[in-house]
Amino acid sequence: MASTILGQTVIMLILMLVGVVCAKTGLISKAANRDLSKFVLQVVNPAVIFVSYQREYRHELVKNLIMTFALSVAAFAVFICGAYIFVRKKEGRETEIDRFSAIYSNCGFIGIPLVNALFGAEGVFYLTAFITVFNIVVWTHGVIMISGERKLGQAVKVFYSPTMIAIYLGLITFFTRISLPDAILSSLGYIKDLNTPLAMIVSGVTIAGTKITGMLKKHRIYYICLLKLLILPALLAVPLALMDGADEKVRMTVLVAAAAPPAAMGTLMSIRYGRDSVYASEIFAAGTVLSVGTLPLIVKATEFLTKNI
Repeated sequence: MASTILGQTVIMLILMLVGVVCAKTGLISKAANRDLSKFVLQVVNPAVIFVSYQREYRHELVKNLIMTFALSVAAFAVFICGAYIFVRKKEGRETEIDRFSAIYSNCGFIGIPLVNALFGAEGVFYLTAFITVFNIVVWTHGVIMISGERKLGQAVKVFYSPTMIAIYLGLITFFTRISLPDAILSSLGYIKDLNTPLAMIVSGVTIAGTKITGMLKKHRIYYICLLKLLILPALLAVPLALMDGADEKVRMTVLVAAAAPPAAMGTLMSIRYGRDSVYASEIFAAGTVLSVGTLPLIVKATEFLTKNI
């Protein structure tokens, strides 16, 4: 399984490099990249999620989906507590960005391609539970932390976002056992297949916009990436490895989603609420590149613990 993750992350790195080249040569502008990002988030990701629900109803799938919800909530509890313990508030630091980056992962852009490579549509089916919890937590706790305001009006919007609508429709068709006509399902399948290449190219264009030399000099970025990509996932991996009753696909889906690199949303929220968006994008860039090595390592360590504890 670790070798599958390594292979997939190398493919994703190559696709990101394509994005970097496109940005440096002017083939994709910042404005075009924003539009592509919206397209992935509002069209492609929902298609991937909805198609994952087009499967035969089985009690085992429902049981595992509920288990994924529970483990996803537990994962966010571990990451939130860990971020507040390991990232201390200090004058002159962007503590909120550090904590946000340590807690929230790119579970859509990066998580979907990785889980799909590991477990196919069934893995994406379980991943929808993690994405649901992510959306609820990031638009409540995440917004409050970054903005410093305790207004939860934005949290309501998450429940009718394209991603959540795809989850609602998917659940309805799954439980009512409605299968779409082949022509529609095939069309959605073509859209679904765009997810990995487009998501990685968008990430590459974003990374190209950061100043690499300046980023390399900021030692704080290395610490936050270490925390996000290794320390907190390790704290989660141990109890997951000890859970004999949970399906391996469920455990590894939650682990991969939680251990994915920092969420791109950190940059977007920093822009919106007047934080240091350049610093947020640098963490995103460094974390995305470093995850090529850390994700296979975390998966391999978890497999070892599962077999030897």
